Amino acid sequence: MSDEIPPDLAKLRQEIDKVDSELVQLLARRQKLVERVVTIKERDNLPAFIPARIDEVLGNVSRQAEAAGLSPDLARTLWKAMIQWFVELEEKHLKRS
Repeated sequence: MSDEIPPDLAKLRQEIDKVDSELVQLLARRQKLVERVVTIKERDNLPAFIPARIDEVLGNVSRQAEAAGLSPDLARTLWKAMIQWFVELEEKHLKRS
């Protein structure tokens, strides 16, 4: 078996790498927005974990994923992990204040 990567596979991998880079930039933007949310939650004495908002986000993501041709199950799985991470970040910050 050859170690040489077929050109069409190499091109697709480059496109995947570009999408990954775009996703990282979008996630960084989302994190900055969450950091701003923490400031408001701190000011208004709100908890990091707000179940109704999490349900709303997951519902939105599921609908958007389905409309875009992405598996809603994949989207929900990814967003649940991301939400958990951001809630933990918020909790750490809120405990310090």
